[in-house]
Amino acid sequence: MGFRCGIVGLPNVGKSTLFNALTETQAAQAANYPFCTIEPNVGQVGVPDPRLDKLAAVAKSGKTIPTQLSFVDIAGLVRGASKGEGLGNQFLGNIREVDAIVHVLRCFENDDIQHVDNRVDPIADAETVETELLLSDLESLEKRVPAAQKKATGGDKESKIMASVLGQALELLREGKPARLTKPRDEEEARVFAQAQLLSAKPVLYVCNVEEEAAAEGNAFSARVFEKAAAEGASAVIVSAAIESDLVGMDIEERLGFLEEMGLHETGLARIIRAGYGLLGLLTFFTVGPKEARAWTVHKGSKAPEAAGTIHSDMQRGFIRAETIAYDDFIALNGEAGAREGGKLRQEGKEYVVQDGDVLHFKFNV
Repeated sequence: MGFRCGIVGLPNVGKSTLFNALTETQAAQAANYPFCTIEPNVGQVGVPDPRLDKLAAVAKSGKTIPTQLSFVDIAGLVRGASKGEGLGNQFLGNIREVDAIVHVLRCFENDDIQHVDNRVDPIADAETVETELLLSDLESLEKRVPAAQKKATGGDKESKIMASVLGQALELLREGKPARLTKPRDEEEARVFAQAQLLSAKPVLYVCNVEEEAAAEGNAFSARVFEKAAAEGASAVIVSAAIESDLVGMDIEERLGFLEEMGLHETGLARIIRAGYGLLGLLTFFTVGPKEARAWTVHKGSKAPEAAGTIHSDMQRGFIRAETIAYDDFIALNGEAGAREGGKLRQEGKEYVVQDGDVLHFKFNV
């Protein structure tokens, strides 16, 4: 199961620096959080989760394997991308293929690094990119909604659903608001809305790239971005690309010491990865044994057979039950045997909704 976050941003905001730091740091720490290159501009990184190491220690697992996200360094954008200007078609096409947008915004002053518009204004930068997404969606829906409305008058059920939910999205776009603010009324509308693959419907994480001195608390620029994110139901994190670049190549002890000097408890990249994970509405479950402790990813609300299917399709097809232990119980009772003796190992069936941190062992027959 692949989950892809596309990194976007205007020129000279730190987008490529962050992507390079993300991939190089992960490569340097391959023992803990493996990185591999899928394409020249795609990096796959492990999601930091201290629970995994604790589970492995209790179970004396031979190795740990984290769950992963893919980050895509998307081609740069210029105004007019929605009309094909510059690399516009490539840019919009790449965004269509990702699950969420990580939008890097310049939140620092530096006379040596020229801004494409000769000013530092992260809100204006965000709006430049978002406008192109809105215009692309607007052009699409202004053709699709009238066609759906026409079919709906003839009694076509699917067209009625499409006219309703995409009509709502079209009104938002005409008001200059992103399609992700659309509120489908039921599961059918949610399905049709998702199938529309609107660019401005994708969840957004704003990454405030600040100067080193502001890495811990942010600055006036990042404060404005956090206000924007809160107003539109998006997320935001603070990162210093300069610091992340300095961390590349350091061993763990050097890194921890450097971060402590900067007043930080973890890398900004760890925050980006974790925020991206949350942005996609994902949760983690674990499989634990003597050979390995491994983290797996499913969407929140997934049932046990779906979780089994992330490991192997045969396990989903032949699912019988899931032996389930909550993470806290596994740790407190020193593993599976203790949880079983303490009455904390549960037998769950096909309707069980997986919880974050569950330690699962699937029984299946094919």
